[in-house]
Amino acid sequence: MRELEEKILAEGRAVSEDILKVDSFINHQVEPALMKRMGEAFAAHFEGRGITKVVTIESSGITPALMTALALDVPMIIFKKQPSKILNDDLYQTVVTSYTKETSYELTLSKKYISENDHVLIIDDFLANGEAATGVLRLLRKAHATVAGFGVLIEKSFQPGRAKLEEQGIDVYALARIGKMSAGHIEFLPEK
Repeated sequence: MRELEEKILAEGRAVSEDILKVDSFINHQVEPALMKRMGEAFAAHFEGRGITKVVTIESSGITPALMTALALDVPMIIFKKQPSKILNDDLYQTVVTSYTKETSYELTLSKKYISENDHVLIIDDFLANGEAATGVLRLLRKAHATVAGFGVLIEKSFQPGRAKLEEQGIDVYALARIGKMSAGHIEFLPEK
């Protein structure tokens, strides 16, 4: 998505070869009109696949997932990173290690909101090593739900996330694919 690439070049900041800050328009301050267009792009790409729900991990994936769910006219489910004090039972849980934050957290999904009848689209803000996405897949498999695909705003294509997902038969669609990055420098892969 050319608009997202231009926004990343104008306002994003490559801190290192692994860290890209996009807090002025994606994960701290959010631009609703851009998010709406990105949600519509995901909906158009995955159209006709019988999607019943859109899922994401809190918190930066919530806005693009919500816009996608709105465009598809289906519910959105938020996977929690911390166990809830009131959702103590009837949960699917798995441990995920965050590459960027170098910490682990317990990913949680209430059994109440997902079933074997659901065909799910996963939406997230970044795809790098694929650990978070793999955690989501583990929980969806526990629920016997099927996966329509994985949509991501920004893919760090030089990291193994896409390959991990594609090896599991997941269709990965990225709005911006970074091929190379270093402090102060970002290169995108050509759009297919």
